Amino acid sequence: MNTAATVLPLLGLRITAGPVELRGITDDLLGPLAQLAIDGIHDPDFMPFTFPWSLTEAPDMPRNVAQYHWGKRASFSPAAWTADFAVCYDGELVGAQGFSTKDYLIVRGGETGSWLSRRFQGRGIGTAMRQVICAFIFDHLDAEYITSSAFQDNPASLAVSRKTGYVDNGTERVNRLGKPAYLHRIVLERGGLVRYEHELTVQGVPEFRRSIGLDAPAEEPTAFTRYALRAGRSRRNAIRPSK
Repeated sequence: MNTAATVLPLLGLRITAGPVELRGITDDLLGPLAQLAIDGIHDPDFMPFTFPWSLTEAPDMPRNVAQYHWGKRASFSPAAWTADFAVCYDGELVGAQGFSTKDYLIVRGGETGSWLSRRFQGRGIGTAMRQVICAFIFDHLDAEYITSSAFQDNPASLAVSRKTGYVDNGTERVNRLGKPAYLHRIVLERGGLVRYEHELTVQGVPEFRRSIGLDAPAEEPTAFTRYALRAGRSRRNAIRPSK
C-alpha cells in the first residue's frame, strides 16, 4: 500500500545525531510548527529573513505554513527541489531546517535556510542543526558545496555559519521591508565542514536519493520491449540448424 513517504520519500527521511533530530515535515507537524512560529522567532523590530514570512498575523500563520510546505511538495522534482525538516532537540520541536537547489545532478550544491524558536536560541542548537544538515548533504547526497546568507545586522546567524565552516562569498545590497540592507553571502565546501560532535544515523536515504535522480534504477522494459525480445528469441530458435 502506498503511503505519503512512498509517494514523496522526503517525508520518510529522518536524521538523528545525539539530541538533534531532523525529520521530513509531514502534515501532523504543520500545526505545531505554525504555533512555534506564532510564539516568536525574533524581536518584532528586527527582520532576519529575506522574505518576511514571520510577520504573518497569528490567525493566518497555520494556513500559510501549510500552503508553503504543500507547494514545495507539489513542485518537487529532480530538476528543482527543497528538503525541509522539522528539528527536534531532546525530543522537543524547536524549529525548521531546509536545503533548496536547482539542477542538483549537475551543480551538486544548494542553499541552506533555517529558523529557530526564540526560547531555544542561545544554546548552540542552531549551530548543531546546521552542522547536521550539512553533514547529511555532503555524506549522503554527494554535494560539493553549500551556500547560505544572512543580513549584516544578524551576527547570531553569521556566527552559526562560521562555526560550521562557511566562508565569505560576497555582499549584496538588497531591499528589506522597503529599506536597503546588506546581505552577506557565504559558502561551505566539502572539506571545510566543522562536524557536529555526534555521528549521524539516517533513515529513508536510498528512496530519497532515487527521488532526486541519484542512484536511479534501470527502467523496466515496456510491454513492447518484452514482446520484441521474445520474438527475437523465437526467430533465432526457428533458424537454428538441426543437428
